[in-house]
Amino acid sequence: MNKTLYDKLWDDHEVINFDNDESLIYIDRHFLHEVTSPQAFEGLKQKSLKPWRIKSNVATPDHNVPTVRGNKFDTASIEDEISKIQVIELEKNCSEFDIHFHDINSNKQGIVHVIGPENGYTLPGMSIVCGDSHTSTHGAFATLAMGIGTSEVEHVLATQCLRIKKLRNLGIKLIGLPDPSITSKDVILYIIRTLGTDIGNGHAIEFFGDYIKSISMEARMTICNMSIEAGAKVGLIAYDSVTEKYLEERMSISNKDLQNALDYWETLKSDDGASYDDLIEIDISNLKPQISWGTSPEMTTDFDSSVPIIDSADPKNVTYKKAIDYMGLQEGQPISSLSFDKVFIGSCTNSRIEDLRLVAGIVDGKKLSPNIKEALVVPGSGMVKLQAQSEGLDKIFENAGFQWRDPGCSMCLGMNPDRLSPEERCASTSNRNFEGRQGTRGRTHLVSPLLAAKIAIHGSVPN
Repeated sequence: MNKTLYDKLWDDHEVINFDNDESLIYIDRHFLHEVTSPQAFEGLKQKSLKPWRIKSNVATPDHNVPTVRGNKFDTASIEDEISKIQVIELEKNCSEFDIHFHDINSNKQGIVHVIGPENGYTLPGMSIVCGDSHTSTHGAFATLAMGIGTSEVEHVLATQCLRIKKLRNLGIKLIGLPDPSITSKDVILYIIRTLGTDIGNGHAIEFFGDYIKSISMEARMTICNMSIEAGAKVGLIAYDSVTEKYLEERMSISNKDLQNALDYWETLKSDDGASYDDLIEIDISNLKPQISWGTSPEMTTDFDSSVPIIDSADPKNVTYKKAIDYMGLQEGQPISSLSFDKVFIGSCTNSRIEDLRLVAGIVDGKKLSPNIKEALVVPGSGMVKLQAQSEGLDKIFENAGFQWRDPGCSMCLGMNPDRLSPEERCASTSNRNFEGRQGTRGRTHLVSPLLAAKIAIHGSVPN
């Protein structure tokens, strides 16, 4: 029987199928961070258990860490008490259980979904979990990658397995090639805008088409990263020569083992004639840069458009009106009339070297708009930071008036010092824009790195 990529990955990892439609699947890689791991480790200690397969686990602090640290940062100096405890406990627990750990001063510290691929921890055909919903990012490498809850983190540590129900298959075929100035962030925002945030509920989404074949691994990671915003638990892209080239540059593996791996990886694609439970085609050939206007990623429009005028008969009428009020907007207001206070470039969605190069190309030789109170560029990892500095990108950012920070989740979420003040408006390359996500009553507009850079220079969305 012809299989989808998801079916192949599932079959390769299913240990046992239970009578209630649940299965036990084996987990190859487990990423840990400071927010969802303390309770899991405490559970192990209370039950006198140890991790089943220590080498499968990789840990680093990312959510709560300050992004102004310098060369030798003492975690004890983290101001927020809860954040400090979580970061310190992660290091303690990793030391106690001998788990591979990149501490806050390591060049390999960073956002888990950035350090995984760049360090070769993420490999095609793996099953990957982390106590973070954006684990779907790793699906760009033809992996079965998903976020899990705290109790499941403990279960995976103890058993190296996870009990879950199999998802349905949703294929999204992208038709056409957009203008080269259109980024993968624009594409995934447009998909969510078109299909809604619940289209992927109960599904694994596989993305394919000529556009997917044409883009880099970093762009593919952005698309899989935000598949969770379309309601899916898993986002997938097949293995191909682009995947192979990315891995060749980052792996150290013997010729014999590499050939065995390549032989397997070549099979990690949906078979011709494979059947999806649902298949959707979306034409992106005339796509424009996208920007969210509301408090959900589906509340998105073209950069040169306006805030929608809400139809009173629309079932989402109340939700839309509430979002417009929260965002301090008016129905029909041109997007170009918005004035921004802050710009954030970073997060597990858009903090890789490709993203930073794109921003530097826009802001080189220019200055921040006087309207912009603060513009942050936060690399996704220490390795991204070093690469950017070796290329002189840090100087370009600083000369333009941006703040060049240390790695971390930063202003993607209000769990560290990088936050919005009430009613501040931010152009953000992150993945979520619900109420208070970046700070109490903060107003978040999701954009690509390219549009964020232009807003930083203009203070508004340029037509």
